[in-house]
Amino acid sequence: MKYGLSEACHLFFSTLANPTRLGILELLRESPRNVTQLAEALKQEQSMISHNLKSLTTCRFVFVKRRGKKRIYSLNRETVEPMYEIIDNHLKKYCPSGRCLERLQKG
Repeated sequence: MKYGLSEACHLFFSTLANPTRLGILELLRESPRNVTQLAEALKQEQSMISHNLKSLTTCRFVFVKRRGKKRIYSLNRETVEPMYEIIDNHLKKYCPSGRCLERLQKG
């Protein structure tokens, strides 16, 4: 199935528009981890972490490898790191005071 760019963008960003998934990505930037480690660090149930990892692995933001009985998740650095750089550059250039983020948090 071929997606139009708008639909692909919607799927891409909706996968990322979740605080738990973003937390997972932040942790995986530090080092690969298993579900238990992610759940403990994020103070969430393992089932919730697993559910969110499914979306991240389906879209290949995260890779998974088996190590014995455990699954070890790692960041797709090729995709995710440039994305973080773009966001950081945008914030520094267009939102240096942080006021744009304050408006978003207030709704």
